[in-house]
Amino acid sequence: MIVGVPLVIKRSANRIGYSAILHSDMDALGLLKEIIAAYERHGWRLKRVLLQSSTRAALAGQAEQLFKEATVHDAEFDALWFARRSHGNRQAWELRLIDEQRYALFEAFEADESEEEREEVRREMENRMREYATSV
Repeated sequence: MIVGVPLVIKRSANRIGYSAILHSDMDALGLLKEIIAAYERHGWRLKRVLLQSSTRAALAGQAEQLFKEATVHDAEFDALWFARRSHGNRQAWELRLIDEQRYALFEAFEADESEEEREEVRREMENRMREYATSV
């Protein structure tokens, strides 16, 4: 783990509970900004945003400025997709749950993997995150 970067859990994790934290609350907006800033400091770029409809509504008017060029998708949980170059000409992707409890899934893709193969792995990661985030 790099100091200052949220905990990275590679493809498996212990369940530690999850509760949706994004409402119209300013602390939630601060948490989002903090997570994004921490990743950006370490070279990650926000690529995709997964939001529940209630979260999207709470962020109305602020999402464009906060998420910039990242695409926003409807989801059953709130999470952020980040990407950056990795060693050996690989590309790293990380799916970070939006929660004060640090939880993320990580995958590094080889340079010769097709975008279709990468997207299939990202869908699997989203499914695993959904299972984690929606279990009580």
